[in-house]
Amino acid sequence: MTNPPDVLPPRRGGNKFTTGGTKQWPKAQSRSSASHSSSDSETEKEYRSTSRSDPSSRSRSYHGLRGARPAPQQSTNNDSNQTLPDPAPSIPYWSAKRHLTCGNPTPNPPWSQKQPPWRGAAPGRLKTAAAALVMCLNIDVDPPDVIKTTPCAVLECWVDPHTMPSHKALEAIGSNLQHQFEGLSLKIQYKPILDPSIEDLKRFCTQLRRQAGNDPVLFYYNGHGVPKPTASGELWCFNRNYTQYIPVSLQELQTWLGAPGVFIWDCSAAGHLLQNFNTFAERRDKDQVPQGGYTDGRQPYMNSLQLAACGANETLPSCPELPADVFTSCLTSPIDIALRYFLINHQLPYKTTPHMIVQLPGDLKDRRTPLGELNWVFTAITDTIAWTTFSPEIFTKLYRSDLLIASLFRNFLLAERIMKNYHCTPHTWPPLPSTNTHPLWSTWDLAVDACLRQLPELIFKSSLGPPGLAASYVSNVGTKPGHIGHTVTKDDNAITFKPGDKPYVYAPSRFFTDQLTAFEVWISRGGSALTRRGPLSLPPNDSNSPTGTPGPSAANGPPPLIPNPRSEYDGVPSHLVPRKPPDQLPIVLQVLLSQPHRLRALILLSQFVDLGPWAVHLVLTIGIFPYISKLLQAAGQDLRPVLIFIWARILAVDPSVQVDLLNTGGYKYFANVLAIKNDELLPNSSEHKAMCAFILSAISRDYPHGQGACWTEGVFDNCFDRLEESDFLLRQWTALCIAQMWDGHDEIKVYGVENGTQDRLIAMLSDDSAEVRSAALYALGTFMGASGSADTTKQGGGGSGTMYQLEERVHFRMEVAVATGATLAIKDDASPMCRKELLVVISALVKEWRGYFVVCAWLYWEEDRKWRMSGGGPGLLGGGGVFSHAGQNFDDDVTSQAVAEWLDVFGDEDNHREENRVLLSSFFTIFVVLLDLSVDPYHEVGTNAQTIVDYIMALLLESPFTRLPSSTVNSPPSTNEDPRGLPQINTARNRNAYQPSPPYHPASPSRSERPPLARADTVSSTISTGVANTLRRTSSFANALKSLANGITFPTTVSTSAEEPSSSIPYPKREKESIDASRPPSPNLNVAQYASPYSRPSTPPNSDKYPSYLNTTPPPQHHATKHEDHSPQVSFMACDVMEALMEEDMERLRARRRAGHNPARRGRAGQGYGGSVPSPSNSTFSVDSNGSVVLGLGTGAGIRDTLPLKSTYFDWCCEYFKEPQMRQAEPDEPGSVQYNYQLWRQQRNEQVTVDTQAQVPHAASSRWDKPVATLHVPGHPLTMAFHSFDKHLIVANEHDMITVWDWSLRKRLHHFCNGNPRGTSITGLEIINQESGGIVLSGSSDGIVRMYRNYDPTVEQGPLQMVSAFRALNEVIPIRQGSGMVIDWRQNAGTLLVGGDSRVIKVWDAQTETQGLDIDTGSESPVTSICSDHQSNQTFIASFADGTVKVFDRRLEEEDAMVRMYSEHASSVQNARWHPMYSGKFMSASVDGEVKIWDLRGADQSSETLFRNDKYGLAQFDVHPTASVFAKTTAITPSRWKTQRVSVFPIDKTDMYPLSSFDVVTGLHAYPIRPLPSPSIPRSSSLVFHPMELLYGVGLPDGSIRVMGCKPEPLTEDPYNS
Repeated sequence: MTNPPDVLPPRRGGNKFTTGGTKQWPKAQSRSSASHSSSDSETEKEYRSTSRSDPSSRSRSYHGLRGARPAPQQSTNNDSNQTLPDPAPSIPYWSAKRHLTCGNPTPNPPWSQKQPPWRGAAPGRLKTAAAALVMCLNIDVDPPDVIKTTPCAVLECWVDPHTMPSHKALEAIGSNLQHQFEGLSLKIQYKPILDPSIEDLKRFCTQLRRQAGNDPVLFYYNGHGVPKPTASGELWCFNRNYTQYIPVSLQELQTWLGAPGVFIWDCSAAGHLLQNFNTFAERRDKDQVPQGGYTDGRQPYMNSLQLAACGANETLPSCPELPADVFTSCLTSPIDIALRYFLINHQLPYKTTPHMIVQLPGDLKDRRTPLGELNWVFTAITDTIAWTTFSPEIFTKLYRSDLLIASLFRNFLLAERIMKNYHCTPHTWPPLPSTNTHPLWSTWDLAVDACLRQLPELIFKSSLGPPGLAASYVSNVGTKPGHIGHTVTKDDNAITFKPGDKPYVYAPSRFFTDQLTAFEVWISRGGSALTRRGPLSLPPNDSNSPTGTPGPSAANGPPPLIPNPRSEYDGVPSHLVPRKPPDQLPIVLQVLLSQPHRLRALILLSQFVDLGPWAVHLVLTIGIFPYISKLLQAAGQDLRPVLIFIWARILAVDPSVQVDLLNTGGYKYFANVLAIKNDELLPNSSEHKAMCAFILSAISRDYPHGQGACWTEGVFDNCFDRLEESDFLLRQWTALCIAQMWDGHDEIKVYGVENGTQDRLIAMLSDDSAEVRSAALYALGTFMGASGSADTTKQGGGGSGTMYQLEERVHFRMEVAVATGATLAIKDDASPMCRKELLVVISALVKEWRGYFVVCAWLYWEEDRKWRMSGGGPGLLGGGGVFSHAGQNFDDDVTSQAVAEWLDVFGDEDNHREENRVLLSSFFTIFVVLLDLSVDPYHEVGTNAQTIVDYIMALLLESPFTRLPSSTVNSPPSTNEDPRGLPQINTARNRNAYQPSPPYHPASPSRSERPPLARADTVSSTISTGVANTLRRTSSFANALKSLANGITFPTTVSTSAEEPSSSIPYPKREKESIDASRPPSPNLNVAQYASPYSRPSTPPNSDKYPSYLNTTPPPQHHATKHEDHSPQVSFMACDVMEALMEEDMERLRARRRAGHNPARRGRAGQGYGGSVPSPSNSTFSVDSNGSVVLGLGTGAGIRDTLPLKSTYFDWCCEYFKEPQMRQAEPDEPGSVQYNYQLWRQQRNEQVTVDTQAQVPHAASSRWDKPVATLHVPGHPLTMAFHSFDKHLIVANEHDMITVWDWSLRKRLHHFCNGNPRGTSITGLEIINQESGGIVLSGSSDGIVRMYRNYDPTVEQGPLQMVSAFRALNEVIPIRQGSGMVIDWRQNAGTLLVGGDSRVIKVWDAQTETQGLDIDTGSESPVTSICSDHQSNQTFIASFADGTVKVFDRRLEEEDAMVRMYSEHASSVQNARWHPMYSGKFMSASVDGEVKIWDLRGADQSSETLFRNDKYGLAQFDVHPTASVFAKTTAITPSRWKTQRVSVFPIDKTDMYPLSSFDVVTGLHAYPIRPLPSPSIPRSSSLVFHPMELLYGVGLPDGSIRVMGCKPEPLTEDPYNS
């Protein structure tokens, strides 16, 4: 479905340009008015869609989102859609394309997998080089096998041979034929060969082949004066005396002419020649197969093209009204024969005669004249007939390869139409479908009719003719008799031109105007809408017709439905495909030649290519490229926006046109637009500049010449200047353009560093847009040596290049500073896409400075072992450590001693010592962040980080550190049975762990075995009995880290030998369902591929991707045993190894920099990817800096070169220019299934709101004990959340399992694992985007927030998927009994507040996915609840375990954010909630049973206290969000553990009698030894109100859930039964 033209689709940026309706078209405007009349009106700028194709999915102005519509441009009589309600609810968060793809390119739909090459296949391309025009006429002598009628056709090339001597007639015919062919193409030399002898024919043919080389030659044969060709394939010529007819075999002709060729057979029985030519050609081609085929650029004979005038058993027509060479006339002078044919078959007024037709004024090349206009129309129509009838491959080969061939085959369509009416069927090779009945021939007849009806007036009253034409009526050109436009004769019966009469003005044809209107109607009235597969749909690429002719499978029924992998992103169902393209598309391209219609045609073309890549391929196949290339030379500013838009679409679909843009200088057009300072010169300036930046980045990608050309034009400086523009799309693409320009180009990197570009990019890492942050990281990644190439075999490397202008140490510090700055800025980013790009930057640093990272890995290993052995005492991360200042007592601390001795090498130079200490500290910080990211909750981030960590650890295990006597790398560490648990490596700032009490370990499905490492595995169990045979060859250190962290290990296929390649299967098939249930849901595009540092590459040896040294035999296990590890021959210390490894890194840097002094080497480095010194297995640096200690640093033998990682972010960003921007996405199109569903949801939600609001007044006076449902879940239902509009209840148990229930049907909809580590619990649940569906947001006590979509299988949205995951709270304090992580979500503000076992409360912005405020709680107690104000969203309350309640204002600075504090509660505050009716009031309840009401406007005391000295205590407390009631449950105590009392009270009643009060059975058989099932949740049951309806749920310790409701009726008795 599509919108009517008066309702412009609200896409990103609005319509770039619009035709403004069906009757009014934009005109070229002056510079002053262009900015005011652009389609990007203020209304459109305020109305920004949040559709999935928007790269940021960020509305520019939110206040116009609901109900707003762009101003209509031209009203039509169809305004029904304007009355439809806007189905778009409040802004959906975590629903943009980046959340569904994480920056991975989306797969193409199945119907667009194969696109034909629009340039034509190189081996089959034909470019005619020379032509031979053979005419065997033998005038005045008829051949013996031809009996001519009387009268009969006599004209040959429009010359009557009987009006002059035969030899002069033959010359005139030959001259005319040459001129007619020259009218088709002037670039070819034509050689007329008139009545040749066989010797002359052979000589001319062989000479022609020598002249053409391997290019095709044209051989035209007119055999009207010789016998018909024989059935055996012989044509006829003459002997020298013209006394005999000499046969010439086609085999001889093929030998003379070679291949390929274009052959025209104009003679009777021409089919014999065509058939036999193919027979002989096929035989010749088969003979070449044993000899290895054709070489030296020659082509097969079957590649030749043939045009035959008739079939093998047919004779040419001899009607006197037609020329004798009617076939040649159709091919070479189509307008002449077409007008005569029209006159024969139609009756025109004024007795129009053939003599008058000859006088049609004009020039074929001048489209402003009647004759030129007719020729233009004819070209457009025949092109369109061919495009709509033939396959794309045939169309490209015949009509877009060579001008002469295209003209001949275009005119052949006319020959077929005319000659079939005379019982003569022309043939071609390759064979073509019939076109003589195509509907467009009627359109041609209409155009001819409109022209010829004006012919009498044109001849005798025209102002177009030459001076004196109307008065003289004499012939003005006599050299080409009979040609239209060249002969004028007097007609005695014609109208006379009287003196004083006004000259007649020719009325141009409306053909092109009407066709443009039809094209616009197709676009605006449903052409862009999708449809089912059928005759009106886009045909499959393997069919023989591009316009809906079904392929071979159609005969056997409809093709099987292939799922559309893009349905997840664009909402398009799998069974829908694009519609058949409009027939007018080739005509629109012809209109580009006309100045008056050009802008309108370009606008329509832009709207067409906006439909998708398939539309771009179509216009390229038709031949838009030469037209659109020439338009870049036009000076008109009115064409700028539409040209930029179309070129952006072309570059996105086919980047290979970068070469054409460079060769023609077209790139300067876009560079000049990007450099425009005055935004008023270009409508919607920022977006069009972003398109220019994309085009220039595509020109630079994988193309060093393009990089240099763009740099010369100042593109780099212009992009740098626009990195801080207000438009996010412009910031994003200027950064990406910089990334592609300096990718592998040292000179541009040097220039960028001189301007501080890397610092500007690091500053952009705090941008509000996740896409901009990722683009800056991508640019930093290519700067650091990662590859930005589209070629997957180009891995990258080489760091930041030579940087010959910097000192060596400055260069070193700069690279470390870039990576460190990026790491610190992004490590806590909420967007997994940004964290994934950060890993690319880090991997590039690891690639070049792997020695430093090996040192950091060894330091971490040893410090970790020491920390574990000492029970968590001071060490690397706990107070002291290797980075403490010198002068401290290190005792036997091997790491601190090694670092101190390493620093002593630098002597007494404090600055030098401090610099090196800071550098090593920076590397260590990055390494710790890598460990943190290796257990990232988002699978792809964790897998990529695991690849980097394993690479470093593999080098560590191969390094001399393993041979140190004091090293523990090869010895298993002792198991620490400290009850506080293992250190959590997945927290970079603290080595804390949740400490569950040992006696309580309830069963849970999450405890199932998870291959390849079970949760019970530790370092001691994993790294034992030979590291070389265990960790080094079979497992993953990062997986071991995950086990250490008690986290779920991401499954990895483990190879058992070095020769067997390892591959990562995201979620392999598991045998047990319990294992499957214990896996967290996978992201939508789970494309992460773990690259083992040991497995052999799957590519052939010595390939480009991997060096040949990787394909050697496995390295010797030189330290596989403990005995070998502690060999007594070792005579070096740890500091020596550190120094040697670091010196090896510095030597690698020097080798890079030496390339800067050698221009040849620098050029190679600039064009390649991998300019770094090979990996450590090729290292020759085996001594320390003093050259005295031989360390044998041949480390890494057999280590696979897996770094740097390769980013796909640029390809993902390019998809923005492949997706529709001028129309709404399919879910937003009125009438689509998704639109109707959202419309139904909106109306349903409004009805639910109305119904519940009607019941709210009775809530405070009605009973609340109506049973609604009873559900049962495994474990303890400690956390619950109701959906506001759907009948859904989300329940989490005390571990990591989440269950989705339909409480109205008592049916479980889904049950899945959250993935939080052992010992942690899910402590918070929210449902976001409830108006449009819902995303489950879970918060666990490890500080991780995870989100899931498609949790309702009844909607059939696809499998359950993880949307996003990030660490929302990293300052977690280990508390034996805490509150975990407390969350509060506000949909209308898009904010997520998190707190809990931490001294801070963090505010996360869902729109930007960044952390806002970091508010200090000022308390040593954990936060127990957070609740934002329902009205302002700027203030929130937080309760604490020490009994305090604090009020915070987010508008203030972080240190001043706490505005009130209340400390009346004597025990821990269980919950605090705002008053549902009165702003400024809130309620809080403590575990001792007291409930207090507070008023912000009053003093620091509560205004009311309820339930003082409650003997039963309080387990849970909640307030209904809309009704004036609250509920509480009693605590489970040693004296009351069999039942819990649930009570519902009115808030504003002073008597405080409950509305309902009843006991529920807990299901416990005895008072539990540990009352609380989870160390992170301070309760054993749960209670939660429904956000809208008068319902609440109670979760009990036995796993049952009671859903209770309100009976809206007055109370008749006291319900309190105590």
